[in-house]
Amino acid sequence: MSFRTVSLVVILSLGAAVLSACGGTSAAAGPEKAVETYLNALVSQDVNRLTTVSCKAWEEKARLEADSFQAVKARLDGVTCTKAGDEGTSAKVTCTGKIVATYGNEDQEIPLDRRPYLVSQEGGEWRMCGYTK
Repeated sequence: MSFRTVSLVVILSLGAAVLSACGGTSAAAGPEKAVETYLNALVSQDVNRLTTVSCKAWEEKARLEADSFQAVKARLDGVTCTKAGDEGTSAKVTCTGKIVATYGNEDQEIPLDRRPYLVSQEGGEWRMCGYTK
């Protein structure tokens, strides 16, 4: 094999590895990453991404949640999510930190540690499916 052929194989392999790392929320990424992705999409009002990382049964509620942030500018502050338990193909995820929603000059803080998230595998990926008790 020539140096040129070996170089091409190495470059293509590295490119494939980089592209696979840039994919969506995969099962390997874990349920906590699905919730973080959901929260980021929520505060950035990216409805397409929000529904993409949601279970089919949660998509309409995800749109409603996005609607509730339309009149404010929102951001995440100190958010860290961790898996709190498994239930087969579902998991419970808890988060710390908060959403800061600004309306005019007033900030409202929404703590994230008050409601655990339910995340399930659907289509081979972890997806946000609602809240648990």
